[in-house]
Amino acid sequence: MTKFVKGNEAVVMGALYAGCELYFGYPITPASEIAHGAAKWFPMLGRTFVQAECETASVNMMFGAAAAGKLCMTATSGPGFSLMQEGLSYLAGAELPAVVVDVNRAGPGLGNVYPEQSDYTPAVKGGGHGNYRTFTVAPASAQEMCDLTVLAFRMAAKWRTPAVVFADGLQGQMMESVKLPESEDPRPDFSDWAAQGEPRTRANLVKSIFLDAAQQEEFNNHLQEKYARMEADALAETYLADDAEVLLAAYGISSRIARTVAETLRAEGIKAGCFRPITLSPFPRAALAAAAKGRKVFALALDAGQFADDVRLNLAKAGLGTEAAGLSFIHRMGGQVVAVDDAVETIRKAV
Repeated sequence: MTKFVKGNEAVVMGALYAGCELYFGYPITPASEIAHGAAKWFPMLGRTFVQAECETASVNMMFGAAAAGKLCMTATSGPGFSLMQEGLSYLAGAELPAVVVDVNRAGPGLGNVYPEQSDYTPAVKGGGHGNYRTFTVAPASAQEMCDLTVLAFRMAAKWRTPAVVFADGLQGQMMESVKLPESEDPRPDFSDWAAQGEPRTRANLVKSIFLDAAQQEEFNNHLQEKYARMEADALAETYLADDAEVLLAAYGISSRIARTVAETLRAEGIKAGCFRPITLSPFPRAALAAAAKGRKVFALALDAGQFADDVRLNLAKAGLGTEAAGLSFIHRMGGQVVAVDDAVETIRKAV
């Protein structure tokens, strides 16, 4: 079945097919259609929608639901995502699966409701306290707003970790055709660790506190080992990269701009290609290294350099110090998007 829907609505459809049982949310532009869609469709399908009084309440409601072994989600943007950071840390500390959709808007502060990618650091690095990370996916279309929401639930359940769907105001508001999944995912059984109020789960204890420092360190080491294993699920794609001399690294809405930039440059005789991380955490370092080796690399994003710094870091960790040092950055902020002509001119001058 194919639907012509907003990206925000595609998120809700993906969540339902993923088996999500509860939505806790507080509307905020440009993510509000996610709450609106959940309020309409969740009750129709026997699921639960709760209008929370604020973003802090919604993320902590998810903690309770996830602790009881229920698949749950929320969605927000900008200031709301800031308010959820403590709750995300608690979810990670208790190893609870839950999904947060962040539809980026310009900041800091109230900013405006136009698209940006500046929430990169709290989404990808873990913006709350402690040594935790999330599983973060970056859709580039309405179709992927659906498909990667499904993946976020699968990875949250697999790794017992909060997952983030990292989108932006353009993706949330634009309408595209979306082919829905063939069937709903089976509900995972969390009875081996969840506190479900039944005899078989009576011995289970959900917690994030270790008053013994050695035990806390042991738990932190366990988390880091888990995050290292998560790297096996890193995803990326390339476009026109096989014979490229210039490589544009971009994700989300910026990756769509990058593809047009590459096509335009090739029409002028400059062999350009694209690298797109689909998962931002874990970052697909090996795939980046394979695509970037021996090439001039440009990072394209709607932020102040957070993504470019991560590309440099991963290039350096992969042993590509020259490529990392020579990386150039093309960006806009404040709700502005990179114009194809501007990016083409910047790259043309550089090469």
